[in-house]
Amino acid sequence: MEIKSIQDYYPDDLSYCYGCGRLNEQGHQIKSFWDGEETISHYTPKPYHIAIPGFVYGGIIASLVDCHGTGTAALASYKAEGRQPGSEPPFRFVTASLQVDYLKPTPLNIELELRGKVIEIKARKVISEITVSANGEITARGRVVAVQMPEKMLLDNSK
Repeated sequence: MEIKSIQDYYPDDLSYCYGCGRLNEQGHQIKSFWDGEETISHYTPKPYHIAIPGFVYGGIIASLVDCHGTGTAALASYKAEGRQPGSEPPFRFVTASLQVDYLKPTPLNIELELRGKVIEIKARKVISEITVSANGEITARGRVVAVQMPEKMLLDNSK
């Protein structure tokens, strides 16, 4: 039985995000899962995600941190409510704040590992710390403040 990522449970009309949308063919399509008390995701940057020869562009790293942070928020919210992902109403988060510290150059052409730790859950807000590792070495660290998606952002396709 295949384990589904939190992004696999996002409603179709909320699955087009460049970083984590499963319906965005040009996007990263990252997948976030629980791994013990942390969340985990893996991503291999494409050759065109280059900054300088051999290294990943920092904007890609920020994008990965951003979307793994919102996925971590959704996973944490389901867990905090004792609910399974996919149960109604769905949790979908957007980024209120993103901070990324680049600790070392991130090499291109290898799989990156993202790990998320929940720092705080409060009402409609989740704060997480996300690390990006290459070959077991942390190359970037981010802090994501994610808030539940406001109603006004939901698409109304009936008009």
